[in-house]
Amino acid sequence: MSMLVAQTRAEIIMTLRRGETLLLTIGIPVLLLVFFSKTHVTASPTPSRINFLAPGIIALCCMSTSLVALSIATGFERSYGVLRRLHVTPLGRPRLVGAKILGVLLVEALQIGVIVAVAYLLGWHPACGAGAIPQAVVALVLATAGFCGIGLFLAGRLKAEVNLAAANGLYLVLLLVSGFVIPTTSFPSSVRVLIVATPSGALADALHRLFESGGSMGTANLVSLCVWALFAPLLAARTFRYD
Repeated sequence: MSMLVAQTRAEIIMTLRRGETLLLTIGIPVLLLVFFSKTHVTASPTPSRINFLAPGIIALCCMSTSLVALSIATGFERSYGVLRRLHVTPLGRPRLVGAKILGVLLVEALQIGVIVAVAYLLGWHPACGAGAIPQAVVALVLATAGFCGIGLFLAGRLKAEVNLAAANGLYLVLLLVSGFVIPTTSFPSSVRVLIVATPSGALADALHRLFESGGSMGTANLVSLCVWALFAPLLAARTFRYD
């Protein structure tokens, strides 16, 4: 446990020292939130655009940090030989994966706080039902674990440059089809089923249900997030290569 705590602390310190990365992972979601709330580039299923956009941007912020930023940073750490030094310590791959997930969760808390503050300044009025906040926390934690597992799998198997392209490409695809800023009602019903099967789609739909409709996160979303949160980190831990 002490090794896990020490490595988690190291991950947080390294993340905070990458100021340009932290700025991008906060700045881009804030920019998208302001831009799409003030324009009519995309359709909104509700009269208030910000009420639709805020939950999706929170989900996007989660994916940006736990999948893209983590995957790219870890890929270059591996390429530069930083992780090779950890290979000879008792830390092990499972604790390394766990420390990176915990570090990302703590950084995300800061990012989501900024997003929520900006959304309120833009006029966000979430329709929170009973238990909305705890359900949202569960959804975000599960999605973060799933995203981290995917990101670490890519970082642990691909060359740094290939991983950079793969992570950014995956980010772009999920940004467009997961309901972050484009309503899932714009897609055919068969495609919507596939969207919910992804961690990004399940998270975005869960947060929309909680804060836009005032309902629950939905059983299908919970199942999807649990499956990703369990199997993606296990896959990363079993396949991760230090060099």
